[in-house]
Amino acid sequence: MAVYTLPELPYDYAALEPVISPEIIELHHDKHHAAYVKGANDTLEQLAEAREKDAWASINGLEKSLAFHLSGHILHSIYWHNMSGDGGGEPLEKDGVGELADAIAESFGSFERFKAQMTRAAATTQGSGWGVLAYEPVGGRLVVEQVYDHQGNVGQGSTPILVFDAWEHAFYLQYRNQKVDFIEAMWRVVNWQDVARRYEAAKRNPGLLLAP
Repeated sequence: MAVYTLPELPYDYAALEPVISPEIIELHHDKHHAAYVKGANDTLEQLAEAREKDAWASINGLEKSLAFHLSGHILHSIYWHNMSGDGGGEPLEKDGVGELADAIAESFGSFERFKAQMTRAAATTQGSGWGVLAYEPVGGRLVVEQVYDHQGNVGQGSTPILVFDAWEHAFYLQYRNQKVDFIEAMWRVVNWQDVARRYEAAKRNPGLLLAP
């Protein structure tokens, strides 16, 4: 069975300056993301050992550990591609992301209303967490979710397409305790082409929730 691996960054450490410093990108990817990958693989080994020995005293802790590390790995894998040194602004028809722009307007009333909700969701996470724009397949709409740690407070079956990391390790070396300043700056590097691709993929593959 394949193990999880740390994906390579789609750009160099300095590509997102001045919004995110090279030091933060290097530490965040090479240390923090790598730790979630290792944690997921280690937990899978521990679960396999528990199955082999029929030893289930630690099952609750192991399941929580797997959800934490695996969700951290998945969210970070999206996060890196959600950003670009050439990004920012808002999704526009002329940039080839018109369907995403229309969906945002339909789901939130306007881009500005969506931006305000997404900003507040990310900036007001209690402790560690994420602000997430996700496709919700039952209603066929976009929703904003607050993710506590890596895996809490989300709709079942929703697919993340844009994620803002609001853990302190994502910004503290540069922005100190001004999390809201970091979230505001994040809008300058959003890769709307990547978000639009994820939106189209989520619509094509809505999962099993709609199956009879």
